[in-house]
Amino acid sequence: MRNGSRNLVLAAMIFAVSMTFIDQTIVALAIPELQKDLGLSATGTQWIINAYLLSLSALFAFGGRLADIAGHRRMVVVGVITFATASALCGFTPTTDIAEGWMIFFRVVQGAGAAIMFPAALAIVVGAFPVSDRGKAMAIFFGITGGLTAIGPLAGGYLTEWTWRSIFWINVPVAIVALILTARAQIPESRVKAPIDWRGTALIAGGMGLAVLGLQQSSVWGWGDVATWACIGIGVLLLLAFVRSQLGAEHPLIELRFFRNRSFAANNAILFMLMIVFLPLFFFTSMYAQISLGEDASAASLFLLVFFGGFAAGSQWGGRLLDARGAKAAAIPGAILGAVGFYLWAGALDDFSLGDQWIYIVMSGVGVGLILSPASTDAINHVPADSYGQATGINQTLRNFGASIGLALLGTILILQNKANLESSLGQFGIPKERADAIADSLSQSGGGAPAGGFGDLTGASAQRVFSAVQHDFALSTQTVFYVMAGVMVVIYLMVQFWLPSGRVSDHVVIDPRTGEPIEPPAAEAADPQAPARA
Repeated sequence: MRNGSRNLVLAAMIFAVSMTFIDQTIVALAIPELQKDLGLSATGTQWIINAYLLSLSALFAFGGRLADIAGHRRMVVVGVITFATASALCGFTPTTDIAEGWMIFFRVVQGAGAAIMFPAALAIVVGAFPVSDRGKAMAIFFGITGGLTAIGPLAGGYLTEWTWRSIFWINVPVAIVALILTARAQIPESRVKAPIDWRGTALIAGGMGLAVLGLQQSSVWGWGDVATWACIGIGVLLLLAFVRSQLGAEHPLIELRFFRNRSFAANNAILFMLMIVFLPLFFFTSMYAQISLGEDASAASLFLLVFFGGFAAGSQWGGRLLDARGAKAAAIPGAILGAVGFYLWAGALDDFSLGDQWIYIVMSGVGVGLILSPASTDAINHVPADSYGQATGINQTLRNFGASIGLALLGTILILQNKANLESSLGQFGIPKERADAIADSLSQSGGGAPAGGFGDLTGASAQRVFSAVQHDFALSTQTVFYVMAGVMVVIYLMVQFWLPSGRVSDHVVIDPRTGEPIEPPAAEAADPQAPARA
């Protein structure tokens, strides 16, 4: 495939998946307007966010396998059309009694479209570039699509001034561009002739869905609620049943034997740990900017833009290091930079100024960028070419699960630390422990401003001093979370140092775990994009 054609393929796939990245943050910004216009319940607003994420988590593995069997290009087209249609219908939500159910249903459909589209799009990019250029191409892919996550709140702030419906409608022209570019790129189709493991699909969809549901709702239900542990426990049991079924299946949904490859297993474990930090970072940074600094959501996105400035630079640097020396050469400095950056950023959070923090934010972004793109690419490089979709499905499932665990655990740390801080600070103003805990809960749900119910009998200057203490305490609580993030980056460094093999893919003999035979040529170059499609 010529360079011009490859670049067109890359552009097409970036447009295709960009909708899913923007949607991770843009919808949350419009929730207050949605609730006011449609009369949504508090539970309904939570499910407008969670329904998309649950659908995405549950169906990623299925989407990856389906892409290999039905064809990567075909599944990108199906996924783009499904996602854009569901987005348009979310925008057309009627202002009647069915509004809540309507919106939640089509958010589920959006998640399904993204789960079908993303593994196929990533597999197309991997297959279009030879190993010598793949790291650079994937760095561009992850650098641009990752940056779009930060643009979500910024764009959403302007769009919601017109109408909240526009945050969904904006996906339609993006989808049209993606479909036009995909058609012009003339991406060759390849398929694997194999049945779909429907039993495995049901087990992993149920297991992932319930486990992620329990983790996501832990902050609402509480860790002492039986529903939280029932969801997580049943989800884990279903996932164990899934693993057992896959080991004995003739045509498994997920080829677990891929994990026999040390590089594949190590890269996926590293990405799982990285996602405990990466996606939760958006939430905690936005909360800090809005509560401790008193900024609105659009201004809060400036923190994320600074982070993604570093992330984009790190992704490009990491891609070049991957092509030249392998994933380990990129991930070691990435883990070190990330650990130091998050540690110093945590220490600067009580300075209450972006100007005092930006260099540490950039360091953190560079560190994450140096790991994310090379580890994702290197994992896929170590599987046979006819399983790229399946491998990306595994990759994305683990990443999403890591993010859910990160949000649940770090969110719990934030809530408990904030309650402890507020009990101490507000006790000096005569505010009882129960009221301090209620203020902490209100802050964690409101996203800034004065807590619901005010500060009891305190008004005027006294109330302002109390609110200043509340802002300071939330900064200290966020500081604790960021120190934990720095610790996670240290764990990632140890995993990279002692588990991830050195060298490029082309330096190794890659073994197909299904047959035990060497893959010739190596997996990174196995598929000729111009080769005829397999039946």
